[in-house]
Amino acid sequence: MVVQNPNNWHWVDKNCIDWARAYFVEKLGSISAEDVESKINVKITTVKSLKGDCEVCQRKGKVISLFDMALEANYESSSGHKGVITVPEIMYDTEPDEYQFNLDDRVDEPTRVLIRSKIVPQIREVLKDFGPTLINVHGSDIQVSESQVMSTFTKGNQNLTYMKPVVKEKTTFNKGESETKEKKSSPLPEYAQKYNISSLHLSSEFNTSAEQLYITLLDPQRVSLWTRSPPGGIEPKVGAEFKLFGGGVEGKILRLVKNKEIEMLWRLSSWKEGHYVKILFKLNQGQNETSMDVDMNGVPIGEEELVEGNFKDKYFRAIKLTFGFGAVL
Repeated sequence: MVVQNPNNWHWVDKNCIDWARAYFVEKLGSISAEDVESKINVKITTVKSLKGDCEVCQRKGKVISLFDMALEANYESSSGHKGVITVPEIMYDTEPDEYQFNLDDRVDEPTRVLIRSKIVPQIREVLKDFGPTLINVHGSDIQVSESQVMSTFTKGNQNLTYMKPVVKEKTTFNKGESETKEKKSSPLPEYAQKYNISSLHLSSEFNTSAEQLYITLLDPQRVSLWTRSPPGGIEPKVGAEFKLFGGGVEGKILRLVKNKEIEMLWRLSSWKEGHYVKILFKLNQGQNETSMDVDMNGVPIGEEELVEGNFKDKYFRAIKLTFGFGAVL
């Protein structure tokens, strides 16, 4: 597939439904199980059908998978029964433990128990690996190579696509007001991978100093003013966990560079439990004003406009109106 897409900036997609069928034929065809006590064994014989849509897509260097399919697999039991296992919905944002498996009504009880206890877990593992494998196999087909990409933004997204999730060791956070040394930003945690994700960059100018803006984002009294709600645990301490806007937003402070940077985990309460966006606030002091650059990594695909709109309204606009830190359009 020849791609004409300078810097991997534009939307490109590829239909992968035929590859998906071949994938499930190969992976499911090797699944079998036996019950020692009843001496019954069950094996998947064929993939009866796979219907729906399956694509890999990319924009601004970030490759994602989008699929919504239904699967039927034939099986045979040594009891003499032949039937079908149905997975009615295989979607790109479904957790492995959320998949539903339906069996035909005529199945005998020993076979049903064996399928539920030993066959279904194997199918679940195949489904779990499908999304990452889809991207690894086809992602490079819809992008120009990294060597041809001049944009550091899209190149960074391109690297992140194929980065394995990092399992972080438990650490004891410093309980002081801030860290005096500037540290490199840590990789996106494993628990921020509940959806296909994208990145956002927002920026705004404030008629105040970087010091005052830093305090405004972290001081409990000031936060309660611009959020018009209790501060919910936020404070200028690494490790502080908070809930803002009446619990609509949750997060945790990861890193502080006084008057310069604030790094945090941040999530909407409506998102899947455990999914966070990593946000880095950069405060750049100018001669008469301070620019706030906000880099977000981990925004669920489809939620970008919601997050951007609410952030501009609830953070940028609210802070300016509350403290007179700039004109509001």
